[in-house]
Amino acid sequence: MIDFKEVLFPLVITFLITMFIAPLLIPFLKRLKFGQQIRTDGPQGHLKKAGTPTMGGIIILIALALAALKFVEKDSELIVLLVATLGSGLIGFLDDYIKIVFKRSLGLTAKQKLVGQLLVSAIVCYYLIQMGHSTDLHVPYFDWTISLGWLYFPFVAFLMLGTTNAVNFTDGLDGLLAGTAAVAFGAYVILAMKTHSPEAAIFSAIMIGAVLGFLVFNAHPAKVFMGDTGSLGIGGGLVAVAILTKEELLLAVIGGVFLFEILSVIIQVISFKTRGKRVFKMSPIHHHFELVGWSEWRVVTTFWIAGIVVAVLGLYMNGVF
Repeated sequence: MIDFKEVLFPLVITFLITMFIAPLLIPFLKRLKFGQQIRTDGPQGHLKKAGTPTMGGIIILIALALAALKFVEKDSELIVLLVATLGSGLIGFLDDYIKIVFKRSLGLTAKQKLVGQLLVSAIVCYYLIQMGHSTDLHVPYFDWTISLGWLYFPFVAFLMLGTTNAVNFTDGLDGLLAGTAAVAFGAYVILAMKTHSPEAAIFSAIMIGAVLGFLVFNAHPAKVFMGDTGSLGIGGGLVAVAILTKEELLLAVIGGVFLFEILSVIIQVISFKTRGKRVFKMSPIHHHFELVGWSEWRVVTTFWIAGIVVAVLGLYMNGVF
């Protein structure tokens, strides 16, 4: 079984790499005028954030790639991890780049983003097939096994689309996603150690180091935002470790905050289109809490605590406790 020191050392090193890279790249992003555009229909307190450098997810992805190539065994699992993370991050980068450089508020069209995400999912599935990855699903708590056969791969594509977009919706407040992502990857470090998945464990630890290092500069008041580059990359990495640990279904629990965020958007859209009424003052739901009077810091810390609660619940369902 993998030793705790084997995941702690890569975590610390990645944190230090991120801390070194960020002060170099943030001024560079400022000089390129890669500033965040703020929605005028959102919380008015966010208007002062206009111009804060975005696309900071590049910092996370560079630190992650450097550390992963150093510490993770170079095999098919590393390819799956990097394709899912960097491939999703590349889609986010293109989306951010179009928004900022071409002044298109929507970035990539929904169709373009979908095609890109499906392509990344297809590459991941190809490598899973090549490595003989199990197509069984583990049902946590009940400890059941469901054999999906070839249907497993459409399920992987659905999981990647859903998770990356859910994580993307969570990125809306200073430090919100970085903190909740660190907690979710922390849970998967424990699961990966339990299931004897050293590559997934070390990769998850590396991701924790990267997002915590980024959090130093992203905590309120943020000096940099991660943009879709970071949020989609984080989502892709989270799906990859869930797949490699064979705890895909548990992602709905451990990533409960992300699920809560995307469901709030879906509910809001359906309600408005069918009834002409909004359920929330604004979606994703973290903005709703701001508009009812919560401070940004209160919303963020509450969601961090919620992330810890669902992560512990997920570990309990897996029998860790």
